[in-house]
Amino acid sequence: MATLLTSPQASGGPGIHPRWTRSAKDAICTAYSSVSRVWFTASAGVLNEVYFPTIDQPQIRDLQFLITDGETFFHSERRDLVSKTEYLSDCGLGIRIFSHSRDEQYSMVKEVLADPHQPAVLLNVSLEGDPAFLARLHLYVLLAPHLAVGGWNNTGNVTRIVGHEFLTAHKNGNWVALGASAPFVKRSCGYVGTTDGFQDIRHNLTLTNQFATAVDGNIALTGEIDLRHGYSFTIGLGFGRTLHRAVTTLFQSLGKPFEEHRARFVEQWDRSARHMHPLEKWSCDGGLLYLRSRELLLAHEDKSYPGAMIASLCIPWGEAKSDEDLGGYHLVWTRDMVNSVTGLIASGDTATAMRALIYLACSQRPDGGFPQNFWIDGEPYWNGIQLDEVAFPIMLAWRLYKHNALGDFDPYPLVRAAATYLIVHGPATPQERWEENSGYSPSTLASNIAALICAACFARIRGDETTARYLDEYADFLESHVETWTVTNEGTLVPGIHRHYVRINPVSAGDLNPDETLNGKTLVIANRPPGTQYEFPAAEIVDGGFLELVRYGIRKAGDSLMEDTLRVIDQALKVDLPQGPCWRRYSHDGYGQRDDGGPFTGWGRGRPWPLLTGERGHYELAAGRDPIPYLRAMEQFANRTQLLPEQVWDENDLPRALLYRGGQTGSATPLMWAHAEYLKLLRSTADGSVFDLVAEVFERYAGSSRKRRAIEVWKRNRQTRTVEAGALLRIQALEPFVLHWSRDGWTTVQDTQATATPLGLEHVDIEVPVDARAPLKFTFYYPTTGKWEGRDFEVQVVPKRAA
Repeated sequence: MATLLTSPQASGGPGIHPRWTRSAKDAICTAYSSVSRVWFTASAGVLNEVYFPTIDQPQIRDLQFLITDGETFFHSERRDLVSKTEYLSDCGLGIRIFSHSRDEQYSMVKEVLADPHQPAVLLNVSLEGDPAFLARLHLYVLLAPHLAVGGWNNTGNVTRIVGHEFLTAHKNGNWVALGASAPFVKRSCGYVGTTDGFQDIRHNLTLTNQFATAVDGNIALTGEIDLRHGYSFTIGLGFGRTLHRAVTTLFQSLGKPFEEHRARFVEQWDRSARHMHPLEKWSCDGGLLYLRSRELLLAHEDKSYPGAMIASLCIPWGEAKSDEDLGGYHLVWTRDMVNSVTGLIASGDTATAMRALIYLACSQRPDGGFPQNFWIDGEPYWNGIQLDEVAFPIMLAWRLYKHNALGDFDPYPLVRAAATYLIVHGPATPQERWEENSGYSPSTLASNIAALICAACFARIRGDETTARYLDEYADFLESHVETWTVTNEGTLVPGIHRHYVRINPVSAGDLNPDETLNGKTLVIANRPPGTQYEFPAAEIVDGGFLELVRYGIRKAGDSLMEDTLRVIDQALKVDLPQGPCWRRYSHDGYGQRDDGGPFTGWGRGRPWPLLTGERGHYELAAGRDPIPYLRAMEQFANRTQLLPEQVWDENDLPRALLYRGGQTGSATPLMWAHAEYLKLLRSTADGSVFDLVAEVFERYAGSSRKRRAIEVWKRNRQTRTVEAGALLRIQALEPFVLHWSRDGWTTVQDTQATATPLGLEHVDIEVPVDARAPLKFTFYYPTTGKWEGRDFEVQVVPKRAA
């Protein structure tokens, strides 16, 4: 059994304040096998966060090499070597990193992959250079554990097992073991910034301290590789929930030649690619981004919770974040997750999407909703409510049904509960897709309308025409208000264009009697720099969310309102970059890299998002125009290892901050939503039609000239002030009621028993005559309790709008 050495103990604790590391990754990797429950990232030539045992649990900050001749120089791999990263094979995400000193006196080649059968990361390392020079070198491996998703409270030990001394760290039942195929001739555990190996070797050009343990702090483990055994060796990181498991994993992995691991690793990924749709001929890069996008999406699925997919294996601006910000992007957002698996469906993979749907069904809250985001085990992280995230699982279920890929799984309980949630809690969303403002959002409304029509289709298949009709009619209610709620007639952003969609009509989701007009409203913009304006006219804040109305089939591409709004967002948000056109999220966005290159820490400047280039490409295709320029631009925005960033830098190059025009910023690279958007645009280009389009939605709205009956809905969380003459007013509640109402100021009265629906909703429909002028007045009697409401409500009748 392994023995932890405990003396001497390091001084200098607990170390400096811990930070994560750069989020602009060059690689994301895991083995394809589900038994290898470990994921790793890499950037700037070094290994970054390693996740274990689930994809949302980073366990280290980084691992790098330190090089010295013991007399004249000190190099850290991250800061002092020039590196380049490439893939080991045409398939699979294993990488090869070439690094060399700036004077080119020596170089290092690392092949890095996840053990295909163990929770271990392996680095096969070769030093190259003049033999006389290499003979003078001392090479150290430096590991910064951040176990249990945090840099504080880690404990490290030199650890002994028969014939070996190596290094371990532990915290809260999480263990990591660091060893090599060559012995460590020196070992030390120290505190970061004070007594760690980096500080020691940088100042002394050798490891003078050999502490056996560093307890309860921000620690680093250092081991000197015995180069007398040769200049090629393998480093291993083994993980486990116990010391014994971590150590066993480490030595099992090191006990097999690296070449065997590599062959098996590549073979597993090669099998996964055999059923891809042949879409590469539609690409502009020979299929490079297509292949890697699919692999990256697959790599973001957890292996303990099948179907659970996170937004990205990174922590945006991690170099500025500590334990206080645990989430990063390694969490489940249903919006990102459904987009990810829909991208996989576009590539020919319905099995992963099916697992995702089942996972979502098991993660759904009892009320039918979903948290804003959550850990892999379903525990919420942020508790905001975004109605599009409730709608997306419904659309995924319908898409799988249309692909005949549901198997024996019945999604209807999920669908019905989510649809009910949309009806009860909408139409104003507490947060739209950018997770900041509440109100009426074109993109959220688009997803909600499409989802309700999909839910109605499911109900009709089951023979429940009552529920199907009710869902259709609520979708019609939303659809009939899209322009009323989200279009300004007082636009000032482009001369001559006064009518266009806005980002959001700011309405509080808690306002029971909201003002639903846009005129005169202001919108508070999050993440603005201190001392700058943060409140703007809502009519002047635009984004590309209205394009979702075309994507799902609610509006036709090419109509004057769509085209005018395109001109507005192009003027306000478009950036022409060397790689192609790209768009910022919305006017005055503050979520992004600062102008001086500094990280976003609560404020910054929003930068262009490549996924929005893909959204525009989908619209151009729907409008009968060429999507290829947008497809090509997305390919150009990918870095040299085909990772698509969340945001790209749109200023002049800042080499000191590693920021180059059109290149990745410190936000998130890769972003799975962007990779999914690319796959869908590639498939859409191949098909000649938008892949996300819901045929039943298009047939009902964009593709139909049939006039539908105007419906207005009054309910507890949206007590409408008006109804058009000639419309249907639906009074909706969550419990049985009798509506006591009058058309003429209580001169005459009617009592109408509410109609129950299978959704648990009760309603009374009132036909409003075309010539009606007097307000409708009503109150409620509840037969279950025998109580009256105790107050009257009123809805004004207004003239019918012109078509």
